[in-house]
Amino acid sequence: MATDELTDEVVAFLSSGTRTGKIGYVAADGRPLVVPIWFVVENGQLVFNTGADSAKARALHRDPRVVLVVDDERPPYSFVQVQGTVSVGEDPDDLLATATRIAARYMGPERAEEFGRRNAVPGEVVVRIAPTKVIAAFDVAD
Repeated sequence: MATDELTDEVVAFLSSGTRTGKIGYVAADGRPLVVPIWFVVENGQLVFNTGADSAKARALHRDPRVVLVVDDERPPYSFVQVQGTVSVGEDPDDLLATATRIAARYMGPERAEEFGRRNAVPGEVVVRIAPTKVIAAFDVAD
């Protein structure tokens, strides 16, 4: 299935459990790079936080095109690939809100505030991926 937006089925898959995303971007010298991220889905976009001075953030400022893959490694296997463009923001309130939501997903609601505040510090940014193409394959081995 290919589309240009996140369908309800895709959002449910992306939001299930604590699956990490693997984001691909282009380094300054043209090499493709992939790193894992924690993320949430909000208003049809994928959202994560990163250091403003990280290689990833610097690359996204140079070239806002990215690809993100999330997979289920258990039979019958599924994956979603999201191609898109990013916007990067530094609003402290937005940073705290997104860091706390991400922390709730990956660390649990009882530690969300603790990890949200730990990760919403000066020097961090909010990255939002607006999908341009979404490819999903569910239950591949069925």
